[in-house]
This record gives sequence, structure tokens and C-alpha cells, in this order.
Amino acid sequence: MSRIAILGAGAWGTALALSLARRGGHEIVLWSHSAPLAEQLNDVGENLPYLPGFTLPADILVTSDLPGAIFEADILLCVTPSQYLRGVISHIAPLLTRDQIIVIASKGLEEATFLRMSQVVASVTNNPCAVLSGPSFAQEVALGYPTAIVAAASTSALAQIIQREFSSPTLRIYTNDDVTGVELGGALKNVIALSSGVVHGLNLGHNSAAGLITRGIAEITRLSVACGGRRQTLAGLSGVGDLILTCTGNLSRNRSVGIELGKGRHLPEILAGLNGKVAEGVQSTVAALGLAARYGVEMPITEQMDAILHHNKSPKDAIRDLMARPGRDE
Repeated sequence: MSRIAILGAGAWGTALALSLARRGGHEIVLWSHSAPLAEQLNDVGENLPYLPGFTLPADILVTSDLPGAIFEADILLCVTPSQYLRGVISHIAPLLTRDQIIVIASKGLEEATFLRMSQVVASVTNNPCAVLSGPSFAQEVALGYPTAIVAAASTSALAQIIQREFSSPTLRIYTNDDVTGVELGGALKNVIALSSGVVHGLNLGHNSAAGLITRGIAEITRLSVACGGRRQTLAGLSGVGDLILTCTGNLSRNRSVGIELGKGRHLPEILAGLNGKVAEGVQSTVAALGLAARYGVEMPITEQMDAILHHNKSPKDAIRDLMARPGRDE
């Protein structure tokens, strides 16, 4: 039996706790940075703010004590928003034993450094690190709907450990050693999902959405390959798979933010309406452009999305400028 500490009690962390509990064979601890939320989870047994409608099994230990949560854990599953990951890992780094495995289920880029999440962890600790990514709405994982995702690590042995420990009849996990490609696919698809939402909010139809998604994966692939990822990785679960889900599914938070932008609402108002939930693409857009500039990669959709998010550009003007770009080969 493994002891798994899930760091982050949002929708995704809670869904993974439910999936692991349903699988059985593990001791599970769910850590919340919010003491009131941890108390509510213990009292009510339901994550009312982030994933209502699901009862946590009584054998899941919920706590706001971070050192206590990670004590003697075999695997630390990090599900915090990407911009908080460094702070959490820095806090626990002195307490870690060298054989504790860190698994990152957060999808994003650090805004100030443009680092992927595994790079953030590596800058703080030498513990073995893997990532989980792929098309996976929290609500559907919590419901036990069949879901396929990918575990990526620099060694096949480490990826296979995660595959073995997390796989269940409803969660199928593939392995991959292309950590760069898997992480960038998971982070950058959020940016394209924002853009897909804008298209929907503007009522521009299915042709526009299909074109944007297709050119979006081309854009993601260009940057991923420039950073050392493999093209074929982006044709898999963490690339095309996650992109299709996040750009078309009604449960997509990033797509929902884009829809409201397309309708003419302002970003601060939209984000306030999320009630503490995070749309990772808003932060990742800036970091993606920084990374693209570093490697000399053209990302026109990301550039226009940044202009909408952070420079008050009209979504209609952004679409017009994308369509007016000089012709080129596919």
C-alpha cells in the first residue's frame, strides 16, 4: 500500500482523490491550503466550492497541515495552481526524503521565468519528478467516466510506477519519456482554449472553431519542438487530445472565460465570477509568448489572445488581424 498526499483540494485534486479511493489499495491524504475548506470537507464530506455533488470516502484524510500531509508519503501529487507550485515545493523541500516521488498534475507555465512545472520543481529539489497530463475534466473523472491520460518522466521506470499506482478500471494511463512535449501540450492548450471560447462568444460558427483548433495545435507543436519536445507527442493525449477537450467541452474553464471575452465582458469581471477557481491560460499566455520569443517561434494566435487579455484589444479586431496575415503554406 502506498501513501499518496494530494496537494491541492480544488476540483482536480478532489477528483483524483475520488479516483484513487475508488481504485483502492492506497492511503490517501488530501491537503488544502485553506483551513476553513479542510474543515468543511471533514464536516460535510463534500467539496462545495469546487466539486459539489460528490461525497469523499471517510478514509480520505483531509488536512490543512502541510508538513503532516507529506509525512511518510510515498508520492506527492501536486495539483496546486501553477503560480503557487514553487511556494508549496519550497516550503516542503527541507522536509522531503530523497525517495519521495513528486507527481505534477498542474498544467501551466511559471509567468516570471517561463519554466515548465517540472523545471520549477527541479530548481527547488532533486526528488524524482513525473507529470500527469491529458484530456481530463475533473467532474467526469469524479463520476468515474472512462478517461485516458499520460504519465511522463525522464525514465521509463518512474513513469511505470505512476502508471501502476494510478491506473484503475476508469483511469487508463499511458507512459511517455517526453516530459517537455507533454507539459507544453498541457499548458499551451489552455491558451488556444481561450481563443476557441472567443470564437464561440462571437458566434463565428464551426468553420472558425475548427480552423483555430487546427492552427492552434500547429502553434503548440512549433514551440514544443523548439524546446526539445517531440512532434509525435503533440499528436497524442497531452496534445491533440487535451486540446480538443478543452476547446470544445462545456466544462472547460478556459473556454468559458474566452466565451465571455467574446461577448464583450472585461477580464477582471470574468475572473471575479470564477469564485476562486483558476483559468490557467490567462497566466500561461504571457509565459508562452516569452518562451516563444526566447526560441524565435511565431505564435500568432497566442499573440492575439495576449492582446485581448492584457491590452484591451477587441476580439473582433483580433480575429480580423489573424485572417489578414500574409498567405503561407500549411
